[in-house]
Amino acid sequence: MNAPLDPVIAQIIPLLPLRDPNTMTPQSARDALRALAASRAAVPPPPVAAVEDMKVKGAAGPLAARVYRTGNGTSPTVVFFHGGGWVAGDLETHDRQARWLAIETRAVVVSVDYRRPPETRFPGAFEDAFAAMRDVSERIAAFGGDGRHLGVAGDSAGGNLAAATAIACRDAGIKLSAQLLVYPVTDVFGNYADESENARFPSRAENAEGYFLSRAVMEWFAGHYLSDKSHGADWRVSPLRAKTLAGLAPAIVCTAWFDPLRDEGAAYAAALSAADVSTRHYSGAGLIHGYFGLGEASATARAEAQRARADFKALLERGA
Repeated sequence: MNAPLDPVIAQIIPLLPLRDPNTMTPQSARDALRALAASRAAVPPPPVAAVEDMKVKGAAGPLAARVYRTGNGTSPTVVFFHGGGWVAGDLETHDRQARWLAIETRAVVVSVDYRRPPETRFPGAFEDAFAAMRDVSERIAAFGGDGRHLGVAGDSAGGNLAAATAIACRDAGIKLSAQLLVYPVTDVFGNYADESENARFPSRAENAEGYFLSRAVMEWFAGHYLSDKSHGADWRVSPLRAKTLAGLAPAIVCTAWFDPLRDEGAAYAAALSAADVSTRHYSGAGLIHGYFGLGEASATARAEAQRARADFKALLERGA
């Protein structure tokens, strides 16, 4: 039997935003995530040696990026994509997550602010993510300095971009040593509204509402990202539907038990393993979507995130 919902997180859920798709707008979603990040301003952020705002190449022009360093020597490099349903989220909302990633992996972390819908719909975010990864790989001396130790990471919609970018890197001959996919979106076909598609993933019904991220909000996000529902069959938004996952970088896949995305994330971990990709899956017992951002409040969330980042660190250090 799975662990019950972490009691600390149960108290936090009513305070979390993005829970009413009937009244939510793209701007209100962005404002809500920014406000959540700002509410912790009085708590000092995890300290790193240096933080630098810069630009990386996107598919249609420069993208804002933030580089986190824990030292001056050669180290692995990780390109990180923030979550927020593709629509919301930015460098500020995920600043603490990027810091913890840098601290616990001892890597140079490059957090990338891709273009968002509805202003730029699919495949804009994916194309930006892959362009940024290519740019960092080609300019590795400006980051960690060692192209054999390059990884990609992301949470939620950012996990979706990280997974798709890993596939694109394989196809382009860009060697990655690891991918960290945190409660990733892996199959958008049906836009979370199609009953037969939803039935393939029981967590979409079991955790449809009441645990922060809802199935209805995922339908709202997908509807903003995809201008045509048929795009959901494209591996660039639904990596679980890629023709083959063979040859991808070793993966750490994290899901949360009380999350509508749980089963598609677990299915992706299983598909990676079936394709002989070295994969470790953390099931997030007692946890909800977004728990990587709740580690300062919940010991359960912190411990699960730390285990995943430690495994990711080991893969990065092993190298491609």
